[in-house]
Amino acid sequence: MTRTLEKSQAQSWHAQPADLVARSLDVDPRLGLSADEVVRRRERYGPNELKAAPGKSPLVRFLLQFHQPLLYILLIAGTVKAFLGSWVNAWVIWGVTLINAIIGYVQEAKAESAIAALAATVQTEATVVRDGQTVQVSSAELVPGDVVKLVSGDKVPADLRLVTARNLQISESALTGESVAVEKCIDPMAEDAPLADRRNMAYAGSFVTSGRGRGVVVAIANDTETGRISQLMQRQTNLSTPLTRKFEKFSKTLLYFILAVAALTFVVGLGYGNPWPDMFEAAVALAVSAIPEGLPAVVTITLAIGVSRMARRHAIIRKLPAVEALGSATVICSDKTGTLTENQMTVQEIYAGGAAFFVTGTGYSPVGAIQPVESGQPMNPALTECLKAGLLCNESYLEQDDGQWQVIGDPTEGALIVSAQKAGFEMATLKAELPRIDFIPFESEHQYMATLHSTGEGDRLVYAKGSVEAILSRCDRALSASGTLQPLDVAAIQRQVESMTEAGMRVLAFATTSLAQDTLDPPDIDTGLTFLGLQGMIDPPRQEAVRAVRACQSAGIQVKMITGDHIGTATAIARQIGLQKDGQVQAFTGQALAEMDDRQLANAVEDGSVFARVAPEQKLRLVEALQAKGNVVAMTGDGVNDAPALRQADIGTAMGRAGTEVAKEAADMILTDDNFASIEAAVEEGRTVYRNLLKAIAFLLPVNGGESMSILISVLLNRALPILSLQVLWMNMINSIAMTVPLSFEPKSERVMQRPPRNPREPLLNRKLLMRVLLVSLFNWIVIFGVFEWIHQTTDNIVLARTMAIQALVAGRIFYLLSISELGLGLVDKLRGRVQQIPPAPAVLAGIAGAIALQVLFSQWSVMNRLFATAPLSLEQWGICLLIGVPMIGVAAIANRLHPPE
Repeated sequence: MTRTLEKSQAQSWHAQPADLVARSLDVDPRLGLSADEVVRRRERYGPNELKAAPGKSPLVRFLLQFHQPLLYILLIAGTVKAFLGSWVNAWVIWGVTLINAIIGYVQEAKAESAIAALAATVQTEATVVRDGQTVQVSSAELVPGDVVKLVSGDKVPADLRLVTARNLQISESALTGESVAVEKCIDPMAEDAPLADRRNMAYAGSFVTSGRGRGVVVAIANDTETGRISQLMQRQTNLSTPLTRKFEKFSKTLLYFILAVAALTFVVGLGYGNPWPDMFEAAVALAVSAIPEGLPAVVTITLAIGVSRMARRHAIIRKLPAVEALGSATVICSDKTGTLTENQMTVQEIYAGGAAFFVTGTGYSPVGAIQPVESGQPMNPALTECLKAGLLCNESYLEQDDGQWQVIGDPTEGALIVSAQKAGFEMATLKAELPRIDFIPFESEHQYMATLHSTGEGDRLVYAKGSVEAILSRCDRALSASGTLQPLDVAAIQRQVESMTEAGMRVLAFATTSLAQDTLDPPDIDTGLTFLGLQGMIDPPRQEAVRAVRACQSAGIQVKMITGDHIGTATAIARQIGLQKDGQVQAFTGQALAEMDDRQLANAVEDGSVFARVAPEQKLRLVEALQAKGNVVAMTGDGVNDAPALRQADIGTAMGRAGTEVAKEAADMILTDDNFASIEAAVEEGRTVYRNLLKAIAFLLPVNGGESMSILISVLLNRALPILSLQVLWMNMINSIAMTVPLSFEPKSERVMQRPPRNPREPLLNRKLLMRVLLVSLFNWIVIFGVFEWIHQTTDNIVLARTMAIQALVAGRIFYLLSISELGLGLVDKLRGRVQQIPPAPAVLAGIAGAIALQVLFSQWSVMNRLFATAPLSLEQWGICLLIGVPMIGVAAIANRLHPPE
């Protein structure tokens, strides 16, 4: 049992007659439930509130940050060090793990807030009928069987089966993606009708834009359509990004290697007869040297810098790994309404007096003009009257809020007001000239609206607007371009209607007549109307979205439209923004997708570019199908219906202005300007971040490789360790971070959006990068081991030998950093005459200066000498260390040929 009724029955309320629904729920729609019955049902069904699954406590989430293979080694090593009395070593090692845990915890602190935002979308006041009386109650108090009254401006408080509807229109765009308010009725619908076509239902969280009605509550809380979305979101865990998945695989591989080599080190050392504490120090030193402790911090800093850059380009990142994930996206699945389009109905074409006119401008801003399709055709009387009809036969109005125009009422009527304003008409002036004295409201059985106006000369003027069929059937003549009456050319009008419809427009017809009375009734206009013209409107695509889609396609990223709107409208928009594949727009409906098996769905999602009339769970299924084929999926959207797919996608992107709070909380990234073009900017920055991360890895891992090789070979040869565990931690954390962070500030390449997306299956350490790491690691080993043995044997001062080995390693790292930075690459291009100017690199120079300062303190400050077992160097010894690092220039040149910095 669901909370309301059996699931199969609950899903078919729309297919049942209204009186049968009322009987099934044991309620009289005129009287409502009694107070006693409400109490009984509330005890049975509970409150009308979305229930979120219990989340992990903050403490558990924090402890789970330590659940990483490489951190296990550090935790165990620190514990054993403490047991042996080496508290300084222990606290330093524990400090490293704690820093990593804090970074991870902060990233995930807000991950579970989407359900709370979803619950807020259905909290409202409701007008209900109980014991025959109309009362106001909180939506949380509603129970199945309650009778709810709806009027214009109301938020629907639960899922309702409508039992009365008068001119009732409800905006369901956040739930279904339908860009136009839906006209409601009470007639039964087909059993298999998609959610957006169930016109006798009102769903929780949607808004009444006009009219009034009454409905019986058939589902509350988690049983509503919004509640189903809530449950879909709860079932989805935030997927790791390509980078985190690669890091996880890399970490596991490294873990096994470290354990095996550390165990070998320990056993070999014992075999030589060395004391076990010394051999444990060697094993710990090797383990610590092999773990790139600074890498998580460097990754986080690099991603954070990417976040800052994206924010300047109107993209707010909520979760750090999303930066890199977007940079590796292979597919962008975009919602249509409000994302690729303006989410503002706009008249684009008018047909009047036998002539066609284009209307420029988009949205509700009254900026634009009416231009003839054929040059030389002036504004004609039929066009003027058609525009006046759209302005006067209207129940809506426009207002400006914070610089943005918005319609109060029906979006279609808002579009008619704007088209008239573009021709110079003002509503207030026209209403004063032709005041309304009566009207026939729009009703589904009539399919038209009509208004009666006083002309001030005794006659009364009627304007009518409605569906083409309803208006044409009442017309017997037309107004010509010259203002005279002429025979009605139905065939020409129908051809124009077909042309507009094929372009995805919604078409309304307009007519007029005169009366000699002060009242207006339907029989008065059943015949004898004069046809004025047609107005075709559409929610137009954003022009910047067209350019952004083209840019994404040139970067090898597929763009697919997933929407709840009609397939015809969606296909027309897809053509305008360039989603053709081989010249065709391949489109599928949600109903067709529901009938496909997994193999057919996989083919459809690969071939299709438009998926229309798609339910929330189908959007989720499409994203999962794309991910199953190895794609890195970015999903954009703004509605409640987008939230599950946003959460499942590798990178969910919500609209900051028009987006619901649910979409924003489920997303990884929010676009503050609601501009699809910002996606292109975010992809560009994401790719730059990944390039800089690869540079960081190429810089960090060789020092780990050199340290590990030095320690392992020393143990195998039964020699003294050339570097201690605390010194390793200094190199891997302090020195590495100081020198690697500047790579995070590297500017983007001009070619970044001309390359295809990275293969998401490509390992983090591909063959070329691995060859680079091994080559530089070998040089680092030679420096560490060679300098240590040389100084140790010539001076018999092991502390000095270790200090000089470390300083020589740092000298080589400085040359290596220059070789992979834009500064070094620019210097080479300058010497070769390829560029006129070397790019500025203040971050790299500051990093080098900082590293040098830290290394001076490391060896010259007595406190550091005691803490890290180092010795001060003479000027001559500093010079030796610098000269030993110079050969890195040649090694780096070879490495750049093996694996060119991107």
